[in-house]
Amino acid sequence: MSFLKKIGLILLLIQTTLANAEDLLDIYQQALRADPELRTAQFKVNLGNAQKGQALGQLLPQVNASANWSANNQHLNKKDNNYAGTRYYISLNQSLIDFAKFWDWRRAQEVENQYASELTDAQHALMLNVIERYFSSLDAEDALYLTQLEIQATSSQLEQIKKLFTKQLVTIPDVYEVEARLDQLKADEIEAESNLTITKQALNELTNQFPLQLNKLRENIEYNDLEGKLEDWIQVAKSENPILAAKQSAIEAANNNVTVQKSKYLPVVDLQLNYYDTNTGYQNSLSSQYQTQVAAININIPIFTGGMTTYRMREAQSRLSMIQEEKEAKTRALIKEVSDAYTASNANARRIKASEIALRSAAKSLEAMQSGLKYGVESISDVLRAQQEEFKAKRALSKARYKYITNRIRFLKAIGTISEGNLHEVNSWLVKQK
Repeated sequence: MSFLKKIGLILLLIQTTLANAEDLLDIYQQALRADPELRTAQFKVNLGNAQKGQALGQLLPQVNASANWSANNQHLNKKDNNYAGTRYYISLNQSLIDFAKFWDWRRAQEVENQYASELTDAQHALMLNVIERYFSSLDAEDALYLTQLEIQATSSQLEQIKKLFTKQLVTIPDVYEVEARLDQLKADEIEAESNLTITKQALNELTNQFPLQLNKLRENIEYNDLEGKLEDWIQVAKSENPILAAKQSAIEAANNNVTVQKSKYLPVVDLQLNYYDTNTGYQNSLSSQYQTQVAAININIPIFTGGMTTYRMREAQSRLSMIQEEKEAKTRALIKEVSDAYTASNANARRIKASEIALRSAAKSLEAMQSGLKYGVESISDVLRAQQEEFKAKRALSKARYKYITNRIRFLKAIGTISEGNLHEVNSWLVKQK
């Protein structure tokens, strides 16, 4: 790493809250505390609960009371009368028949259910996001490490070639070829350093803390295919995925809203109880005591509202149709997501096995090429190509392992069964760095 790169990294760390993340669970706990999207989803649940309470409150008795004290002056027949007066009023109104209020309460219940499902989806998305960004950082670390190892190996090759050149056993183009490869690797190292910084910043975005060191994936892990048929997993996703449950609740809420608007064509019946007490006086009477009790049943029949009720119902029906189409789009996207993750995870499991074989073959090939170079039966170009193939196989194996884990978690998230237990399982595959 160049001096300027080191200075830039130090400045970056100074500007960011520092934290040594020991493992995946540390990152996840930090993200739980810091993720604004998760907190927003929780606030939406609180919002839905408050809206449901408001809708229920419309169905319950409405009680109002007022009190008044006044100083009164009356001028009558050239005579002034001054007196104090009090007035008390209390009323109770209770809806007896109001279908619009009832269905609005049902609508609010479904909205609360929708927000609860969206919160669950936000929790699942955070788990997947942590996994993807964590292993993306590990992948970037491995890419940088392997590039640096290849630089060391190529530098050793260059020293060896220069010694052979002094003995006139190789030509100057051979030296140039190794130098060119070394220069290319140094350029790759710069790009790898940049990618590592970017992936660490992605983790910092989740946790608001910059991870200095991440635990590595251990070697002895079994990478198995996902069990079960894809068609069965798609059915599981349709019933368990929280985002589809949220859309279904949104449909129910929109359907109830249509019923709310239709109910506004119907009569509304409510019970009214009033009590009125005053000694303020009325017209020519001074300080007279009046008490009035009223019990009434009111019937309100809507006749014409200028078309507002009709257009509100049409608006509600259009919103219902929109949400139904949105659910259909989400269902299709979910089926594709489950299929892609299922296929990719199983393909990665097979790719890991193939990459392990390819790596062993590449290592043997490089060893043979290096021996051949000593005896003059192989060229430096052949050695460089063999060495490049070996490091390429190492990168492919590393990337396949990380892809297997992220695609497996992506699959669990798609079918709606991802949990913190899955994070604990993946975390058990990591080892602390010394």
